[in-house]
This record gives sequence, C-alpha cells and structure tokens, in this order.
Amino acid sequence: MSDIGKLLKELRGNESLREASKRIGISHTYLDTIEKGFDKRSGKHVNPSPDTLRLISKAYKYPYIKLLRLAGYIDEANEEEEFESFINDPELERWYRELPKNNEEDIRRLKKIWETLKEFDDR
Repeated sequence: MSDIGKLLKELRGNESLREASKRIGISHTYLDTIEKGFDKRSGKHVNPSPDTLRLISKAYKYPYIKLLRLAGYIDEANEEEEFESFINDPELERWYRELPKNNEEDIRRLKKIWETLKEFDDR
C-alpha cells in the first residue's frame, strides 16, 4: 500500500468504498485501486491525477497541497520557493492593484488563487 493509499483509507474511516467514492465522484473500483496503490489487473503502480486529488481533497476536507506532495507532484524542497516567487510576482501585484477596474473573469481567477493559497496555508 502506498503512502497516499494509507492516508486515503485512514480518511475514509468506517465509510464504505461505495459511499466514499460516490461522495468523491469517482468509481469505487478506482478508489480501491488508489488505496491499494496498484492496479490488481496489471500489477502496475497507480497514482491519482491532480484532478482526482482535488476531488478527494474536497470530499475529505483535506489540504490539496498535502495530497499533491504525497502523490509526488510537488517536491517539498521546492514548494516554498515556488510559493515565494508567486507572492513576489510584480505582475500579480500590479494585477491586484488594478482589481477594482477588472472584469468578472479576473475576479473569479483571483478567488481561485485565494482558495489555492488557503489550501497551501492549511498544510
């Protein structure tokens, strides 16, 4: 069982695979495969996509950034650097200052960025 598989099984607790998978929005066989860490038909390692991890994060109310790190999508050593470069981006700062003049799409994008930052902070 992979580290992410162990965590997901722990987060699921006593909830059945079918109940959890329905809440997440994936099949129960796929959730079982992720928890085991390998596809029982091929024996190959299975790593959920970032999109699947986002669904899992929302369903289990678990920080998305932690799931990405555990699945190997984010290198912990580079995570702080990437975050720092993001918040120190002059283009982003300029965009933020212009926000009152921006359209609804830009405001929606800012909300999405804010949600990502909150998830990062929850780690």
